[in-house]
This record gives sequence, C-alpha cells and structure tokens, in this order.
Amino acid sequence: MDTPDGLKYSKDHEWVRVEGDIGTIGITDFAQGELGDVVYVELPEAGKTISKGESFGTIEAVKAVSELYSPVSGEVVEINDKLEGDPALVNQSPYDDGWMVKLKLADPGELSDLMEAAAYKEMVGE
Repeated sequence: MDTPDGLKYSKDHEWVRVEGDIGTIGITDFAQGELGDVVYVELPEAGKTISKGESFGTIEAVKAVSELYSPVSGEVVEINDKLEGDPALVNQSPYDDGWMVKLKLADPGELSDLMEAAAYKEMVGE
C-alpha cells in the first residue's frame, strides 16, 4: 500500500495535498483497494462551498457505493474532469491522476486535525 509523506490523511480515508491556499483532495490507496474497481465518481460543481466532514460526492465501485467526505472546508475551485470518462484513474493513480477536487481552503488550521502518513499507516494496520 502506498501512503506518501507530505500529505494529510483523514479517518475517512481521504488525503489532502496543500499548495499555497489550495488543497487537492482524493481517496487513499488503502480506500481504493478496499472499494475495488471504481466505475463512477460523482463530484460537486466548481463554486460549491464544502464544510469539513461534509459529503462532497460519491464513489461507486463494483463492491459498493461510498460517500466522499471533505477533510477540510473550502470552495471547490476545480474538479478532476478526467474521472468522468476514466474513473479507474482512482485505482491506478490515487495520489496523482486520480485526485478528485481542489478547494480554496477556508481555514488552514483544520489541517492540524488530520494525520501524517505514519499515523494513517498505523490506523489502517500497515
């Protein structure tokens, strides 16, 4: 299982990569592995404001449909349009090509509530 350093992780198996005031969000390698083959991802439209812990979409896999929960609050500034035509990118590259949304962070202090890679690995028993 891949769990890159330099990202922040939530208990709901989402990750966030922060660059300036923008947080890129996706699901972890562990989560995509548990879901199995991803067949559909529903994401919000740009401009939508999302609160920390709020569902921002759904991910549908062969095994299950799951909610996606935002690890931070902010305004959606971009969605990964590639996932509409190729949702399997989430399985193939969860931290790069399979990212889901980019948010303009409302409160960067919320990042302190998230886990570093080592703590996330411990949580999932790696």
